Amino acid sequence: MGSCGPQEDPDGADALTGGQTPVPEVAAVGNVTRPPILGAVTVPLTLASASPARLNLLRTAGITPQVVVSAVDEEAVTAASGDQRVDELVVTLAVAKATAVAAGVDHGLVLGCDSMFEIGGKVQGKPADAVEATDRIRAMRGGQGTLWTGHHLIEVETGRQASAAASTLVRFGPMTDREVDAYVATGEPLGVAGSFTLDGRSAPFIDGIAGDHTNVVGLSLPVLRDLLGVLGYSVVDLWTPVA
Repeated sequence: MGSCGPQEDPDGADALTGGQTPVPEVAAVGNVTRPPILGAVTVPLTLASASPARLNLLRTAGITPQVVVSAVDEEAVTAASGDQRVDELVVTLAVAKATAVAAGVDHGLVLGCDSMFEIGGKVQGKPADAVEATDRIRAMRGGQGTLWTGHHLIEVETGRQASAAASTLVRFGPMTDREVDAYVATGEPLGVAGSFTLDGRSAPFIDGIAGDHTNVVGLSLPVLRDLLGVLGYSVVDLWTPVA
């Protein structure tokens, strides 16, 4: 079940055949080429998200961003989005978050993300309470759904930006009512899209995934790499210097 949505594949051994499916909605202005400087940060990254899972994922990949949480009203943005498809909606929310934070940042790059879980034709964000989380988990055990994450990257100095969405199929194993109740009681599913995480207590109940496991954590590192490339950067430009 996932952070801002979900998380990562425990061992990948049972992952389904397939891969990340970024939506071809990447837009940027200009074409800048910068030589990578290994071991030195050439541009700071601001993460417009309160998600500990996203922050930990970036740190594990050698990137240490500053964190600035936006005050975006997600429900209002969603309501104003009309009948957007889920892949469009997660990007709309990511754009709103990144744009709000970029307004208060002087330089560097700002990354916004948003995740939602689609199952049985319904789209799920974070559950409203423990009762909703319990109902969701009981309904999806033994089934499968798609975790969508929207990404939006802004270069503050120029205003250039790029967006993309990625999807990962998540396959759930069986869970008894006792296991569902015990999981919900931990509080973990209340803060994540879809009411599950791939890098938490629900991981043993996920049979496999098809696609990028970092996308399930809430931030696709391959998509971040691609968006950086659109703006003329390499991911190594964001690496924290090795001591």
